[in-house]
Amino acid sequence: MWLTLIGLIVPLGLDTFAVAAALGIAGLKARDRTRVTVLFTAFEVGMPLVGFLGGRVVGQVAGNAADVIAIAILIAVGLYMLRPTGDEREERRLTLLGRTRGWAAIALGVSISMDELAIGFTIGLLGFPVIVILVLIGVQTFIVTQLGLRLGQRLGERVREGAERLAGIALAGLGIVLAVEKLLH
Repeated sequence: MWLTLIGLIVPLGLDTFAVAAALGIAGLKARDRTRVTVLFTAFEVGMPLVGFLGGRVVGQVAGNAADVIAIAILIAVGLYMLRPTGDEREERRLTLLGRTRGWAAIALGVSISMDELAIGFTIGLLGFPVIVILVLIGVQTFIVTQLGLRLGQRLGERVREGAERLAGIALAGLGIVLAVEKLLH
């Protein structure tokens, strides 16, 4: 169970690091770095909670098929994260996120945390302990956001893109491993 939890949580950190590094490349003032860190942490913890609640409901309805649904979602999210992004569009979104406040910041926060929603849904389907996961995600998010923001200018775009792809590969790989385990049992 712990390896599966690590396999769910670490890719989220890689993805968050990638987005934070992109913001670091753009250069943010200290107060904006703090605001972005709080915003990221709130959404990285809040979206899995929303997904978890939905996953629990669907899991109860789906019964034994819940594991298969969870595996399919993991693989789909991993493959989605591997897709090429429109660099110009992504750059605009990240620049907006660094300067945005209020309802616009909430809308942007939701838009960048949809993979966390899917992971929360998967956690709910698999019946993992949500409080432990949310605490781990929150601590990880705070740390990797600060690292990404501070190291972003030094690392460059190539490292950011590599972190995003690694996160996608890790989630899709975890889904495949869980599928193989399911087939063997």
